[in-house]
Amino acid sequence: MKKLFALVAMFAACVVAQAADKGLAVGEVVEPFYVTDVTGPSAGEKLCYRCRYGNKPTVSIFARKMTPEIADLTKGIDGVVSANSDKKMAAFVVLMTDKPEETEAALKTVAKEKGITKTPLTTFDGVAGPEEYKIAADSEVTVVMWVGGKVAASSSFKAGELTKDGVAATIKDTAKILN
Repeated sequence: MKKLFALVAMFAACVVAQAADKGLAVGEVVEPFYVTDVTGPSAGEKLCYRCRYGNKPTVSIFARKMTPEIADLTKGIDGVVSANSDKKMAAFVVLMTDKPEETEAALKTVAKEKGITKTPLTTFDGVAGPEEYKIAADSEVTVVMWVGGKVAASSSFKAGELTKDGVAATIKDTAKILN
């Protein structure tokens, strides 16, 4: 009996460990965390956009680096936010890095070149990102969409996996928070 209990406990621990690597699941509560705003209305300030946006339909893009594909995704999401201002839709990008100050100029350049005006680009101090968001270590970009404080859609892409089709599918997922 002790062996069976130990085996069940070990299996449960493996399931929990695997779930922790997958990010937030649909229906989970999104927790507050702090970022430094680089291009948004509070540029230069440390704040909690999760707190500021509350229960509004929100897209948060967590990235470990700003690639052209992530810039295109951000531009697409920015367009959806602009088109849905009547629904109070919001979005923000979180660049997870150990050197946030060194990335600010690049984020400002991307925002200017792509014309991103409604989606603040921010930095988070640490490549793992906010612990409560369970961002997979091998994920280059993780997109979490919530409404009412709960996850409605979530997707994660490893390096090189975010293609034009992935960008389009992720943008299409915004319908899940815009009911």
